[in-house]
Amino acid sequence: MKSEIIKINDEFIKLDSLLKFSGLAETGGEAKVLIQSGQVFVNGEVCTMRGKKMRDGDKAQYGDRIVEVSVV
Repeated sequence: MKSEIIKINDEFIKLDSLLKFSGLAETGGEAKVLIQSGQVFVNGEVCTMRGKKMRDGDKAQYGDRIVEVSVV
């Protein structure tokens, strides 16, 4: 499984934006479909909320890739 850290300057980033920013999804529409179809895990659990606020230390997983949020 491939893991990477995504650094952000704000307090949080919404899940759909994180998927686009990290390259897990190519577009916002693709991110929406992935999330709503139950293919995205947040901190080990399925998450279907596009607007889920991802904060420092939270992890999102799609397929064999994991991205962790780091607030700088």
